[in-house]
Amino acid sequence: MKTKSIIISIAAIIIFIGLNSSAFIVQEKDQVVITQFGRPVGKAITKPGMYFKLPFIQVANYFERRYMEWNGDPNQVPTKDKKFIFVDTYARWQITDPLQFFKRLTNERGAQSRIDDILDGETRDFIANNDIEEAVRTSNRVPESSDTKIIGDSLAKINVGRDKIQQMILESANKQTADLGIKILDFRFKRINYVKEVQVQVYERMKSERFRIADKFRSEGQGEASRINGEKERKLKNIQSLAFKDAEIIKGKADATAASIYAKAYNKSSQSKSLYGFLKSMETFENTFNGKTSIFISTDSELYKYLKRMD
Repeated sequence: MKTKSIIISIAAIIIFIGLNSSAFIVQEKDQVVITQFGRPVGKAITKPGMYFKLPFIQVANYFERRYMEWNGDPNQVPTKDKKFIFVDTYARWQITDPLQFFKRLTNERGAQSRIDDILDGETRDFIANNDIEEAVRTSNRVPESSDTKIIGDSLAKINVGRDKIQQMILESANKQTADLGIKILDFRFKRINYVKEVQVQVYERMKSERFRIADKFRSEGQGEASRINGEKERKLKNIQSLAFKDAEIIKGKADATAASIYAKAYNKSSQSKSLYGFLKSMETFENTFNGKTSIFISTDSELYKYLKRMD
């Protein structure tokens, strides 16, 4: 009786272990490939739920169903115009065919290694086929300044651009991963930096270009200032000329009015005429002579008549 209970207990334990090793759960984030003696059996399991396999003989190999990261190592890459830059990249990928993935790459470590080879190689190829401006810029820049002609001449024209290079690398890499059971969903340049020698060249070129633009602005500003000053002088002289003309006309009219008044006063009476003649003679003396003036006049002169009376 005791022996029978031991046998039953052992059988129960064996059944429990067998059931435990044969049942497995596939979660939402998982996909499973069943292998028997290291070889895949049947199709991959991608739907979540509880499944069974042969205990001890078959093995459930779990793979990620979610998007996974890939981070490349920064590499020094030459561009088409023979300049070296450091390129740091990253990507997102997914296992789309677990069975093919297991056959070709075995596990995620193998996949990461294979992606390293593919993306690093494609990055080098596409960077080497384009100038440095294509790798660091996406599109042609439009200067914000009102004078786009001066600044626009200093900006290199972009035919491909950074975004398009990333897209071309992604498409080319997916052609190589088509039979690996994976798909690269996204590829980006994380950072692009110049090597030290190129940094010095780029900075010097930027400085000289900015100095050239500044000189061009300064030269055009001085030309515009000269034009404005010339226009100002022309208008000022025109205004002064018109003012002088108006002043002479006014003075002429005033002199004519004064002469008319003098004439009327002179014609009123002989006494007035005598007074007028005397005042005009005194005015002539005041405006003409000083203490050092020497003159020669005739005895018939009106001035002599008044000078003689002053003796």
